[in-house]
Amino acid sequence: MNNKYKILVIEDEAATNNLLTALLESNGYRAISAKSCRTGQLLFSSHRPDLVILNLGLPDADGMTFLTAVRSYSLTPVIILSARSDEKSKVQALDSGANDYITKPFGSEELVARVRAALRNARHSADAGRFPGGRYAADGLVIDYDARRVFIAETEIRLTQTEYNILALLSEYAGKLLPYTAIIKALWGHSDPNSNKKLQVNMANIRKKFRAASGTANYIVNEPGVGYRMNGETLF
Repeated sequence: MNNKYKILVIEDEAATNNLLTALLESNGYRAISAKSCRTGQLLFSSHRPDLVILNLGLPDADGMTFLTAVRSYSLTPVIILSARSDEKSKVQALDSGANDYITKPFGSEELVARVRAALRNARHSADAGRFPGGRYAADGLVIDYDARRVFIAETEIRLTQTEYNILALLSEYAGKLLPYTAIIKALWGHSDPNSNKKLQVNMANIRKKFRAASGTANYIVNEPGVGYRMNGETLF
């Protein structure tokens, strides 16, 4: 039981909640269910699930409240499962950090496939900055994930292991703002009084090396008091 992925289902419709729980359990996952935003938040904090399936129309608060709160400190994958099929709702959820959006009614096999895909992508994120078989490239910056090497205009940038892991994580979410707390949790798994300082020092070193190689450190933008965002969106 302990090696099963834990999935938190936040769905107020009893029939759908029961169906999702049974579907996940039958596919080898451990399902934890909640029927309100508040209960979902409590279970998320206490159980540390590997993935969340979230309905937006909850009785005590909109599901976006849960998504926004979680994204302020965690990169745990969140799949929205909602009856809202309009483009605006989908765009808002995805821009706010949802990993996927499925509309009701849904196909059981498709939902399980989406869960597998989200968990697979999350494993890549947590794997110490290694993304096998791909490269990131934008504005002269190239990250070779297999070789764990970084180049700017064909000049190799020598990074420490921690510096590389930070850069690789930001590159996977290029174009999106990652909160300090989410970066710290992904890299070190915990936060201590020195975590923010460690992150700042490593980021300053990365930017210094970028500036020395290219004359600019604008590949990574700092939103003071919030987090970091890597510019560019090319991952292949």
